[in-house]
Amino acid sequence: MNRTEKTDILVAGGGVAGLTAAAAFAAAGFDVICVDPAPPATTEITATSDLRSTAFLMPAIRLLEDAGLWQALKSGAAPLRVMRIADAGGTEAEIRDTADFSATELGLDTFGWNLPNRLLRAEMTAHLLRLPNADLRTGVAVDHVTPRSREAVVRLSDGAWIRASLVIAADGRDSAVRQGAGISARRWGYGQKALVLSVSHPRPHNDTSTEIHRTGGPFTLVPLPDHDGTPCSALVWMDTGPEIVRLAAQDDDAFTAALNARSCGVLGRLEPIGPRRAWPIITQVASRLDAARTALVAEAAHVVPPIGAQGLNMSLHDIATLRDLCVTARDSGQDIGSSDLLHRYHRTRRPDILARVTGIDILNRAAMQESRALRDLRLAGLRALYGAGPLRRAVMKLGLGVSG
Repeated sequence: MNRTEKTDILVAGGGVAGLTAAAAFAAAGFDVICVDPAPPATTEITATSDLRSTAFLMPAIRLLEDAGLWQALKSGAAPLRVMRIADAGGTEAEIRDTADFSATELGLDTFGWNLPNRLLRAEMTAHLLRLPNADLRTGVAVDHVTPRSREAVVRLSDGAWIRASLVIAADGRDSAVRQGAGISARRWGYGQKALVLSVSHPRPHNDTSTEIHRTGGPFTLVPLPDHDGTPCSALVWMDTGPEIVRLAAQDDDAFTAALNARSCGVLGRLEPIGPRRAWPIITQVASRLDAARTALVAEAAHVVPPIGAQGLNMSLHDIATLRDLCVTARDSGQDIGSSDLLHRYHRTRRPDILARVTGIDILNRAAMQESRALRDLRLAGLRALYGAGPLRRAVMKLGLGVSG
């Protein structure tokens, strides 16, 4: 066996969630090693770039502040002050009604902020490299985890061995760490894919995220910072798998025409920026969030369709909950990887995860409706929700993950 290194926490996965977990635990005073099989993050757009953006709601922003990440990220972020739902489910592709959900109604300046994922990973990587108690290793994966009574022994793909009190699985929907721990996951699909890209437009977005419902799934424009004075947005276009494949393969002129027909002109003529990428839409839930010396977070634990900015914000709630439990345990001289602590983590997060998965599943199925009658029913439901002030505010608070 090669020389074995020791650390408090080993994070498997260097996506946005894994890098956030590494930074959050390092900021809390833990020694952290984060490993990721992907090459180092870069802001350059390549064939493998993650072209998605991430909307961080305010509870998640607080975790980024605690982790020392937010100061560097904020300059590349666009605020989200209004969440607009627009119904275009009539016989013609035009807006029938809109409902605006404003942060000011909850006494907030913004619901959150939106950032391109490639910029997120690059800034987070640079931050981790500056921390004396964080060690980021790219091009390296977890090969095997052997839990023991006082630690986990982890073999890495480069032949290194790590002894860690706790292993955090943030290695995605096909998590090797989850599978190695024997934790099953239930997965179901919708026959959908999402097309992601950036667009420019002549009208300002006014810090408003617009979700247009017709058939197949939502068409969502999320604010990005202006580029050279031109307003820009991130687009997530969900539809049936065959339709997204067809759209992705179109030439530029045909695609731009289809894009503008689907947008109903809400921001004026949209112009695509950069390449298009298609992603499968699924829901997946792990049967447990804990195993011996191991905690599951983010997509290793749950995957949901990109609706209501819930996916990564659920993930960061996982990380904040686990961090708080570990800080309390450490400060009282207890084991941060004990089965009792990990069971508490599972029991704390599981109900919220299941409730949000169920809600997003229902919303996605409603957005997919082809039937005109069901689309009209969806519109009636939107109007009823928006017209009831207390219910509207309760839904906004639920989306943010706040109470009161």
